[in-house]
Amino acid sequence: MAIGSTILTFDVQLADTDRGVYEEHSLRAARHPSETDAYLLTRLLAHGLEYAEGVAFGGSVSDTEEPAVVVRDLTGRITAWIEVGAPDAERLHHATRLADRVVVYTHRDPAKVMAPWADKRIHRADDVRVHSFDPGFIESAAPLLERRNAVTMTVTEQTLYLTLNGTSLTTAVHEHSIG
Repeated sequence: MAIGSTILTFDVQLADTDRGVYEEHSLRAARHPSETDAYLLTRLLAHGLEYAEGVAFGGSVSDTEEPAVVVRDLTGRITAWIEVGAPDAERLHHATRLADRVVVYTHRDPAKVMAPWADKRIHRADDVRVHSFDPGFIESAAPLLERRNAVTMTVTEQTLYLTLNGTSLTTAVHEHSIG
């Protein structure tokens, strides 16, 4: 945990009918002082939308060795490298060499996030997926974050129904490929 980090807790109920994942769990996230509400919320959503055995929050925003969310198998090998925000092409290239799956969740305009990657070397670029949300969704939900949070995430037909501390919001989860 970084010095000056704030710990936030999340009691999560997840029902992802698209993948057949139904879980209830509690999470603790160390929020780095430079981490925005939008980034933290996107990190939380990425954790839920990629939920699998071995999923965990990775390093902080300033950590260059780990992604925001990581999935490891029982041997500790990284099976999914999940970035949040706007990683650079070199970081994606590195990630695709280490993990079977590389996914980016962004709270920004996906076209602007992917534009700098054009003509850059990214190993297995065709396999990298970028997920985004409807415009304004993250901006509406981020101010609802508190130190202790009750979260319900329901996913069906690529639509996310989010209830965060009693407020309900809906968004499509858009998928983009970079290859």
